[in-house]
Amino acid sequence: MDTPWKAIGLVEMNREYVALLSYLPLRSYRKIPAFLRYAFQIQRQLSRTPGAIGYSLRAKLLSRRFWTLSVWDDDRALMEFVRSAPHGEAMKSIAPHMGATEFTRWKVAGSAVPPAWDDAMKRESKES
Repeated sequence: MDTPWKAIGLVEMNREYVALLSYLPLRSYRKIPAFLRYAFQIQRQLSRTPGAIGYSLRAKLLSRRFWTLSVWDDDRALMEFVRSAPHGEAMKSIAPHMGATEFTRWKVAGSAVPPAWDDAMKRESKES
């Protein structure tokens, strides 16, 4: 299940942005409700985060695997978001219940925003 792309910031077609694909595997089915609760809190955070261009979430509930796909003005905006609440707090709380996470970052042209899930997943080594 993929959520629709949620556009936040305006995209300049001739500009370069930072794209991030996060792979977030959970170890236990019991942690799915907590993970989803954090995901909804983080979506609210994203809607008011300077430098966020847009995002989507891919969830494979039966296999406890989740991905996020997001686009940012630059690395600084991305890192400020990562450290801020609730994202920073969620990472600390859920990290002990996660398998090996993966983060894939690349540059994307404004004309390629939003990035396609198929293209993003090709950049990741995990099988979808």
